[in-house]
Amino acid sequence: MNSLKQIFGGNTRQFGMIFALVALVLFFQWRTGGKMLTSVNMMNLFNGNSYILILAIGMVLVIIAGHIDLSVGSVAAFVGIVVAIAMRDWGIPWYLGVVLGLALGALIGMWQGFWVAYVGIPAFIVTLAGMLIFRGANQSVGNSLTVPVPEGFRYLGAGYLPEVGPNIGYNNLSLLMGFALVGFVIYNELRSRRKLEKINAEVPPMWVPVTKVVLLSAVILYATYLFATGRPGTSFPVPGLILGVLVIIYAFISNKTVAGRHVYAVGGNRHAAELSGVQGKRVNFMVMMNMSILAALAGMIFVGRSTASGPSDGVGWELDAIAAVFIGGAAVTGGVGTVVGSIIGGLVMAVLNNGLQLLGAGADDTQIIKGLVLLIAVAFDVYSKSQGKPSIIGLITRRFGGGDDGRKVDTEAPTPAPTEQAVGTKQVISHDV
Repeated sequence: MNSLKQIFGGNTRQFGMIFALVALVLFFQWRTGGKMLTSVNMMNLFNGNSYILILAIGMVLVIIAGHIDLSVGSVAAFVGIVVAIAMRDWGIPWYLGVVLGLALGALIGMWQGFWVAYVGIPAFIVTLAGMLIFRGANQSVGNSLTVPVPEGFRYLGAGYLPEVGPNIGYNNLSLLMGFALVGFVIYNELRSRRKLEKINAEVPPMWVPVTKVVLLSAVILYATYLFATGRPGTSFPVPGLILGVLVIIYAFISNKTVAGRHVYAVGGNRHAAELSGVQGKRVNFMVMMNMSILAALAGMIFVGRSTASGPSDGVGWELDAIAAVFIGGAAVTGGVGTVVGSIIGGLVMAVLNNGLQLLGAGADDTQIIKGLVLLIAVAFDVYSKSQGKPSIIGLITRRFGGGDDGRKVDTEAPTPAPTEQAVGTKQVISHDV
């Protein structure tokens, strides 16, 4: 039994959300007659939801810091229309259009971050105002018209990894990426085992890591097969590649850097964090600016996929991003959450939405079901915490995304010294039980 628990990260319940995701995929695969796990559908799922998942990466940091951002959809739409008009009327290349969009997103984030961090207006109010301001600016700048974008810019949101090397019937780059991920899984497991041996800790029997590696590798290789054998001219989507790079970067920042731990510290207890030397205003300013930059990127990816920017872009995006973060285990009070958890929550919503569409469910039924899933997922997590149990979803992401989510407080342990790192760690622990 202990070995089984080690395979599943120490507690079989910690993979509840991953199991729910797998169960949803298998259920819709059965109900749709095999239409869910096809190359075309998987590509459409990633292309159609990558911008929401990118928003969820920024939103989880905002929520961890104790805020919320309601303006991301309007910011994405405003940046999209400005970049589209700049490329059409000013003749700038598409790659400079991307730079322009990111710079505009940074300026918007600095504007909103200033009001939140240095003036002290709640982020809810600031971003509610931003939602109205930038929605109106989108319609004003674009005259409520649709503005097409050039071919190069479309590759950002609808492109695929190119064909390179000999023609073997598979996309070579997709295969290489899949094999590289399998290699990383093996390397990471071997490194973890060596660390345990180095500190003379209890090392699980060899069949435990072997089973774990085999299961993860099987999933990765099957996904690689789906993306590498799609219709001619397709492979792993470029938006999915951008999303994957962002997940790696932000998971590292949030879990392995001082700046990331400061975000948790401010969200857990701002006053204690500031007394320990954490600059709370700077943290709040940076998370708001970062959110707008990612909103700008998400908006440009969506415009590239839809081939044009329009007045209805970004409507309701903030709600989908917030739902993904809370399903992924973030706490409303701040201080708890992970990047990987928000991605898992976003994938649950994406698979649910995609599966219901394949079943022919109406938009009204889809919205009702998604709302119920959000309510039940968060209620179940809150109930677990109220019973003195660790956060189920927080435990899911502790193994993969790092961080301290889901750890119980050891009441017998001595209180750590009030250093910056100690405060950051303590706040994450204390708010997730």
